Amino acid sequence: MQNCGATIDAEGKLVPVTEDIRNGNGRAIKSKLWAANRVDKLDEPINTIVWLMKDHALPPVIKLEDPVLASVMGACLATKRTTAEKILKGVDRDALVFEPYANPFRTYALEQDYYKFKALFQERGVSCYIINTGHFLDRKIPKEVTIAIIEQIVDETAVFKPFGNLPGLKTMDIEGFVPKFKDKGYEELLTNGMENRINYLVSLKELKGGRDQLPREAFAALQKLLK
Repeated sequence: MQNCGATIDAEGKLVPVTEDIRNGNGRAIKSKLWAANRVDKLDEPINTIVWLMKDHALPPVIKLEDPVLASVMGACLATKRTTAEKILKGVDRDALVFEPYANPFRTYALEQDYYKFKALFQERGVSCYIINTGHFLDRKIPKEVTIAIIEQIVDETAVFKPFGNLPGLKTMDIEGFVPKFKDKGYEELLTNGMENRINYLVSLKELKGGRDQLPREAFAALQKLLK
């Protein structure tokens, strides 16, 4: 953590204080501005981006090697609603939804994020992964598996192999979570997932007057997977 204070609670435990604190009349009790040597960024450039998803058709980890596909999969990020969002009455909070780049609070056109993420992958060589933190088929992916994947990516010891015959996608062999491409049911589930993403992109052409529609290349990247 950066720019954090600390205090000791009633049990004698050291607890981080992550926010500025003021008393009732607005006077500062604790502020990051008091530190002369504070920093607001890390000097190391970003080298990896991970889309955290919940998608029954995807194994615990997918490596995306095509910059366009990496960006469009972030734009079609499958997830569940959080308690931070205002949910209309009757809406199932546990239902899977597409939330572009996991940001429900965007106030600008979606293509701005799309092109910026694409530039990171294409121009700066940033790696991109999907990590499924939900279920693969009917089996829950435990946190221990997720943590092990992240450690191997960070340590650069992860071994990836082609994800079926899908171009630009690779995965890891993880016991109990190996996709069976010869299984017709799995093939249909995976196909439906990609078709749902394409349908979502189509819906953006009408939603909000088309403000958030993405370029043709985004559709083409997903359609290439279906073929």
